Amino acid sequence: MTTCSHLGKITTVTAPASDGCLECLKSGAGWVHLRRCLTCGHVGCCDSSPNRHASRHYDTTGHPIAVSQQPGEYWGWCFPDQLFLEFG
Repeated sequence: MTTCSHLGKITTVTAPASDGCLECLKSGAGWVHLRRCLTCGHVGCCDSSPNRHASRHYDTTGHPIAVSQQPGEYWGWCFPDQLFLEFG
């Protein structure tokens, strides 16, 4: 079984940085689903969205793990390990 080698990068963020994708809100674009960075709280749109801001956030910052912001979903994605993570 492969394990995420980046769990130590998770920090305590008391609240998401916004209620929507920060970059999409600024540009007037839309999104499909939202992902929240577990390092800094940045909220970006998922890879199914046209602008893929959550992935772009990782590319820019190197912050490795983002979690779903969808109600009732308790999972994340480790970008460098390309690994699905379940949080429960």
